[in-house]
Amino acid sequence: MADTSPPPAGSAAEPALSSSRLLQGRKSVQIEHNGALYQLRATKFGKLILTK
Repeated sequence: MADTSPPPAGSAAEPALSSSRLLQGRKSVQIEHNGALYQLRATKFGKLILTK
C-alpha cells in the first residue's frame, strides 16, 4: 500500500518561501487563511510572529 501522508515540513518536495519575499521590505503583512485574517510581523531581533 502506498504512503499518502504529506511530506514533512521543509522537505525537498515542499518549496520554501523567503520571509523577505513575503514581507517585501515591510515590517508586517496581512494573510487571509480559511476566512480568517492573520498578521505576519518581523521583530527588530529578526524573529517572525504570526498572530490572528
